[in-house]
Amino acid sequence: MIHIDELAEGKIPPWIRRFIKQTGRGINRYSMIGEGDSVVIGISGGKDSLALALALSIRKKWLPIDYKLYAVMIDWIEDPVDEEGKQKLKKFFSILEIPFLIKGAHKFPDSFKGEFNCYLCSRNRRRILFEYAEEVGSSRIVLGHHLDDIVETSLINLCFRGEFSTMKPVQDFFGGRISIMRPMCEVRESIINRLNRETDLPTVKTECPYSKMNIRSKMKPIIRELSHIDKLTREHIYAAHEF
Repeated sequence: MIHIDELAEGKIPPWIRRFIKQTGRGINRYSMIGEGDSVVIGISGGKDSLALALALSIRKKWLPIDYKLYAVMIDWIEDPVDEEGKQKLKKFFSILEIPFLIKGAHKFPDSFKGEFNCYLCSRNRRRILFEYAEEVGSSRIVLGHHLDDIVETSLINLCFRGEFSTMKPVQDFFGGRISIMRPMCEVRESIINRLNRETDLPTVKTECPYSKMNIRSKMKPIIRELSHIDKLTREHIYAAHEF
């Protein structure tokens, strides 16, 4: 088991260095983070967002430029993270030297009028992230979406909405006043899975009534099958968007 404090001290195996550099490649390709920027990391408590925070923290030590990192986790009041999980996350971000806020919020606000689905949940989470970014003077929010997420979204939109579109590496809102960015856009999920297995990432499980029922979970095995035909299937679909 590789411990996070060892990685923070610079004892980094070659395969984790490659993961961090892959993340950096996405950042550089789309000019996501520059000198003097303030960057908010949206934390879900899962492996993807924690892997992103780890990569950004270590990469920051390698670079000749300076920027600020903040991390925020939305803790749904209806399904809160247990206290043990919160303490593990606080210790993790303390090791990474990233200010970390756990922000309580209602999963089912009155504006939903009794409805609930993945779109509404995502919109609610995004609104809260925008508000926090404004509080800390940031115009940049980074999320833990990876290459597989982008590919899955591509096929979902193609097969069920009749359009070839997906989540973009950089997506601007309010005329460019704030941007959502995905630094791990070129990182395969399998690499993040390995990081989760072989390190002590303090992942916490959050309740989601749609986690096993949504279309995304059904798309994963289809992409695996396509990858048996061509191992670069994910990369080909990603490249076809010409971001």
